[in-house]
Amino acid sequence: MNEIIFKTDGDGFFVRLYQMLETVIEQGHGSVALVFLIGVMFGGIVQYSRVDKFEKIAGFAMLKDTIVPKMLFLAVGISSIAIYYMVDIGIASHHIKPLYLPGLIIGGILFGASMAILGKCPGTGPVSIAEGRIDVLVAAVGGILGGLVFTLFYDDIFKPLQGESLGENILTDFFMEGDKEVTVLVFGVAIILVAILIPKREMEDELEDKNDLR
Repeated sequence: MNEIIFKTDGDGFFVRLYQMLETVIEQGHGSVALVFLIGVMFGGIVQYSRVDKFEKIAGFAMLKDTIVPKMLFLAVGISSIAIYYMVDIGIASHHIKPLYLPGLIIGGILFGASMAILGKCPGTGPVSIAEGRIDVLVAAVGGILGGLVFTLFYDDIFKPLQGESLGENILTDFFMEGDKEVTVLVFGVAIILVAILIPKREMEDELEDKNDLR
């Protein structure tokens, strides 16, 4: 997979917007049908586990619901092992993002606060919009506008806030060549065990409870 680079040559909003779209279109992201199928599967899993509900995300932020962290740890553990070996045998590729610590801290605080307030994340938000949630649709429009502001003022404001790059290292870079496979397996299995061992706690959906009483 090629690295996506936003082109900045030229003046004017529409020129830059066209260059951004052109850059994305030129990337090879695989079969559209496969991407669509993965999206359908993801949406089904999200709805089945009910993590698109406000109570799940907000409950996680208040430590009253553990469905979200259990699902996240399980997904990270399985995908860590799968992606490493897919890349290793050449049927997949990944692009390692550089680590900008100040930007990561600022972004994490904003991201976490927004998730707690809205009760949604970028993954569950589109599922909620498909269910007809107007509040999430409004938030999505705000997110798009926020992304636009970030893009337009990146060089002048946001880039200096990110700080210096600490490199593009991943966990296996700190181990010898022969130990990398073991490291990935140990890490993945450990994360999966964390998902299993986290006590199951669920904050009830008050709206659904009222409907059940009728």
